[in-house]
Amino acid sequence: MENQQGSLKTTMITYGLILGGISVVFQLMLFFLDMHYQQPPAVGIISIVIMVGVLIYAFIQFKKQNEGFISLSEALKIGLGISLISALIGTVYSLILTNVLDPDTIEKTIDFAFEKMRADNPELTKDQIDMARGMSEKMATPLISSAVQIIGALFLGFIISLIGGLIVKKSRPE
Repeated sequence: MENQQGSLKTTMITYGLILGGISVVFQLMLFFLDMHYQQPPAVGIISIVIMVGVLIYAFIQFKKQNEGFISLSEALKIGLGISLISALIGTVYSLILTNVLDPDTIEKTIDFAFEKMRADNPELTKDQIDMARGMSEKMATPLISSAVQIIGALFLGFIISLIGGLIVKKSRPE
C-alpha cells in the first residue's frame, strides 16, 4: 500500500509538471504570435486535447506500474493532482505574463472582447457596453483570475478523470 501511495504521488507530480510545462510552452507560443489575448476557440480545444492526452497517458502508466490495475478513485486522485499542479504552474506563468512580459495583456483582452461584443451585438447601447466593461475590469484582478484558472482546471480535470477513469479502470480481484 505504501508503494502504491508513493506511485500515486510520483505520478501526480511527474505528469503535473509535464502538463504544466506543455501548457506554458503552448501559451508562450501564443504570446510570441501575439495571440495570447485573443483566445480563439481552437486554442481552448487544443488545450483540452493536451490535458486529456496527458491525463489518460498518466492513468495508463500508473496502471502499468500497478500490475495492470487502477481504480476509479485512484484515477480521480491522479487526475485532480495533475490538474492542480498544472494549474499552479499556469497561474505562475499568467502572473509573469501580466506583470513582466506584457503588462497590458488584461487591457488588450478586455478591448478585444468588447470589440467582438460590439460586432456580434450591434443592438447594445453604449451604456450597456460601458457597464459590462466596468464589471469586467473589476473582475480582472490577479487574485480572481488565478482562482478562476485553478477552479476551472480542477473542474475540467475532474470531468476528464471521471470519464477516463471509467474507461481505464480495472479492479483488483478479491
